[in-house]
Amino acid sequence: NLDGYYKEGLQILKLCIESLTKTIHDNTFISVIDNGSCVAVKQYLSTLLQESKIDELIQTEAIGKVNAVLKGLVGHKFKLVTITDADVLFLNNWQEETYKIFTSFRKTGVVCTTPSSKSYKTLVSNLYWDTFFSNRLKFRNVKNPEALKAFANSIGHDDFYNGPQLQSYLTVNKGNDIAVVGAGHFAATYRGDIFRSLDSTYSEYSLGANSLHELLDKPVVKKGYWRLSTEDNYTYHMGNTMEPWMQLEVDGIKSKENNIVQPKLSEDRAYKSLSYLVKNTFFSKFIINKMIMRRFFIWKGLSKLNAKEYLNW
Repeated sequence: NLDGYYKEGLQILKLCIESLTKTIHDNTFISVIDNGSCVAVKQYLSTLLQESKIDELIQTEAIGKVNAVLKGLVGHKFKLVTITDADVLFLNNWQEETYKIFTSFRKTGVVCTTPSSKSYKTLVSNLYWDTFFSNRLKFRNVKNPEALKAFANSIGHDDFYNGPQLQSYLTVNKGNDIAVVGAGHFAATYRGDIFRSLDSTYSEYSLGANSLHELLDKPVVKKGYWRLSTEDNYTYHMGNTMEPWMQLEVDGIKSKENNIVQPKLSEDRAYKSLSYLVKNTFFSKFIINKMIMRRFFIWKGLSKLNAKEYLNW
């Protein structure tokens, strides 16, 4: 609806769609899942479909976010699938930078285009296992601290990041290509094969109860893939309130490039239950121990003082 919290929701949605269509290459297929929206939103989306600005419009009656996402996946077999909320502002080169990570890091399962220095803790123990003794895994200076502050502001939590977290994040590199460890899921690109072997294709929850974790996060590591983010910020979370900077960002988007080289992905990884159990259960309990992780962070480049404060959240 367009009342209360969602008063400016349609304006936000329009900016989301406009920024998306301006920044994608021509081989991108856009599905919009209208999960029980009001008449004004339905009319807007129908117009987009009639004008061929989107490729598919799926209309449901408030079946919950998880089930709406699942609806959008049915009937397709894309190698890469980007799942995004309706309040995301896309910037130039988000697709290109996403593809670079899939190309450079063969174990990549998902790439988020809004990096977070606090994503080091969630479902990344398999990456720690794979790179534990490697100098490829280390802390680097945050490339765009203002973007981290903008995300914190968008969720109404200005102190979401503490001082050291605004200065450094944990990264992995391959040559000159750098990715941030971990990934959020409000706007992220996944290997399509992840969704072809889900344990469940229905959720009884509209939202919450760990439902998104089970659908979007956990299946990535169950396949043995890494969860990564781009080094710089290429998407903004707008939230529910229009602000002047949003329109300025969309107006400043350059014409899209259609010569983006799409990544050649390796074959679908087979599910290995023993490997998953070792890396994401036993080793995970070891590495996320606060004392162990503090020493691990010092080993990977943080000062003793910053390592202690980094974990206080």
